[in-house]
Amino acid sequence: MDVPALLLPGDGPDVISGQTRAAVFAAVLSAGPLSRVEVAERTGLSPSTVTKVVAPLMEAGYLVETGVASAGGTPGRPRRMLSVNRDRHRVAGVKLHPSKVTAVLTDMEGRVTARAERRLRGHRPESVLRTAADAVAELMVTEGPPALGLGVGVGGHVDQTTGKIVHSGILGWEDVDVAGPLAELTGLPTVVSNDVNTLVVAEHWFGKGRGTESFAVVTVGAGIGCGLLLGGRLYTGAGGLAGELGHLPLYQDGPECSCGNRGCLEAMASTPAILRSIAERGGPALRSIVRAARLAREDSGPSGAAARAAFEAAGEALGRGLAALYNLLNLEMVILSGEDVNAHDLFGPAASAAAEAHAFSTAARDCELVVDAVDDQLWARGAACLVIHQAVGITPR
Repeated sequence: MDVPALLLPGDGPDVISGQTRAAVFAAVLSAGPLSRVEVAERTGLSPSTVTKVVAPLMEAGYLVETGVASAGGTPGRPRRMLSVNRDRHRVAGVKLHPSKVTAVLTDMEGRVTARAERRLRGHRPESVLRTAADAVAELMVTEGPPALGLGVGVGGHVDQTTGKIVHSGILGWEDVDVAGPLAELTGLPTVVSNDVNTLVVAEHWFGKGRGTESFAVVTVGAGIGCGLLLGGRLYTGAGGLAGELGHLPLYQDGPECSCGNRGCLEAMASTPAILRSIAERGGPALRSIVRAARLAREDSGPSGAAARAAFEAAGEALGRGLAALYNLLNLEMVILSGEDVNAHDLFGPAASAAAEAHAFSTAARDCELVVDAVDDQLWARGAACLVIHQAVGITPR
């Protein structure tokens, strides 16, 4: 069940097209509050067209005027500022994690208004999807504006046209329909995507990627994920596999990866890889990256040295992966995120050095590296933003 378009064209020859309305709405959503003149500048539309479009959007309750601003030295009346009516709809988002489900409700500006979390006792698809639906139902009990839809983020290869998970190594799923069952269980139009792609949308609309035309979100955690925004648009590739940075083959004789190959970046720099590396270097067997980071920072003995060496090795591998991104795409920005990014002080210097060493010419210097920590709530928020993105039907430029 697709998320319905927010801004449909009306009837008659003089009605502004739905695509044009979407462009205006997207501009205000991503950069508002804006005056009508600023909307025209951002969209390339004429001021008269913007004025025609804004009126029905305000009548339908999607845009509101939120004060006035000086015309900036230009003669004339002060400009009335436009903002999105954040309470026009609420949006549900779900992050499917290997050990739990996190669900949130957001407003139309991606602000989280409620959250629910449920632990998982296994990975059977029927059980996981029922748990996700129960978490969403818990949030929907409260009174609120009409729900726009449900977005779901999950690690793995997702076919966005069908809402099916083709392969998820983290959950152990193959060819699992997610959108259909969740739409039936919740009654909400449902869109499913790779979880890192949901972060790309959230960063582009509301976060550190605002106003950036080409960037990647690289996540470091249970796996190594990557989502791409190219030319102002989310890029998922011919089969939804674009951005599988974690399975970049780096070392021929490296450790075995969850995908079955050896020496992938994920097998060198993910949480399991770091914990395994600590034990292999003579350190303790740990189950938490938080404990591993504490050991590296606070222990001056052999165990601490093993932990520091493991983080440094992971950083060196990650840097090689970043260099590949820099060289292939010459991006403006890479946003480094994920559960393990709080240990950036331990692996970051090695990653930056390796990226600079293996990047071609000025590719590394052309790209700004930004660190942005993320928790499960932000993953779920990203999934909700995916619904807003699909409903609007156009990417802000």
